[in-house]
Amino acid sequence: MGFKVAVAGATGNVGREMLDILAERRFPADEVVALASSRSIGTEVSYGDKTLKCRDLANYDFAGTDLCLMSAGGSVSKEWSPKIAAAGCVVIDNSSAWRMDPDVPLVVPEVNAAATAGFTKKNIVANPNCSTAQLVVALKPLHDAATIKRVVVATYQSVSGAGKDAMDELFAQTRAVFVSESVETKKFPKRIAFNVIPHIDVFMEDGTTKEEWKMVAETKKILDPKIKLVATCVRVPVFIGHSEAVNIEFEKPISADEARDILRKAPGVLVIDKREAGGYITPHEAAGEDATYVSRIREDPTIENGLSLWCVSDNLRKGAALNAIQIAEVLVNHKLIQPKRKAA
Repeated sequence: MGFKVAVAGATGNVGREMLDILAERRFPADEVVALASSRSIGTEVSYGDKTLKCRDLANYDFAGTDLCLMSAGGSVSKEWSPKIAAAGCVVIDNSSAWRMDPDVPLVVPEVNAAATAGFTKKNIVANPNCSTAQLVVALKPLHDAATIKRVVVATYQSVSGAGKDAMDELFAQTRAVFVSESVETKKFPKRIAFNVIPHIDVFMEDGTTKEEWKMVAETKKILDPKIKLVATCVRVPVFIGHSEAVNIEFEKPISADEARDILRKAPGVLVIDKREAGGYITPHEAAGEDATYVSRIREDPTIENGLSLWCVSDNLRKGAALNAIQIAEVLVNHKLIQPKRKAA
């Protein structure tokens, strides 16, 4: 007996990745349906060795569908997720639309899988922001061991986090620089090729950006509301993979060696930390991988009980598609949902 799964936003970067990962991980689906906007009807997308033709989200009947992986953007999710949920289909949403709703669990399975059970209030589970997801995977085991008081994080976020148009813009601008053509800026406020931009999402009244606010609010909801966190989020000219420089202050003493041992045993984490040239992970190496990589673990001599580390992950996978499918696996494996129909 398998599940019927719909992927909404199937033509986007994350939607395509969701289809790939469903096939890779052999999710127990009897049928997978690709959904998109009306302008993408008939567009072909890959699901394992199969090709699916996209159907119109607006005209699709969800009554016989068990799960909808929603990656069509916040405004679409705000409109459609409650309707889909009302049809008895559980929505796992990748946008920011539902993350801070108190009746919607915000889940990273390695961190707070038990929270998934709260989906019954609205039939919706939220995926965190890509930069938050990898951060809390690395923080959780350290928090359990020594209790985190404060985190200071600077992110180095790839352009794929802003969608396919952003990736195309980096490619076009890089080419333009090499052939001495004019550089056009459309998706980003400033040129991204051979540059870094300390601005992701809109600015808020206090001078932070919404991306920085998301990291604060989501970490508190997922991990611990007592943790103090400040972030500076930066877009960098990398296609795939977010990196983070993380400084952590703990309540209890913890050495770099202890942290390294703890992280080596932690779910979802791979420690690559040789104190030599190349003995660390970069986003280029993390692209296409499921793990959250941690390197450069060292003690911070400027504060009591302080550590610094480097954290890298594929933002399209752990930061989005993989995390959503891991949530679906929690729902299935913990028997929180059952298929509506028997396999044909």
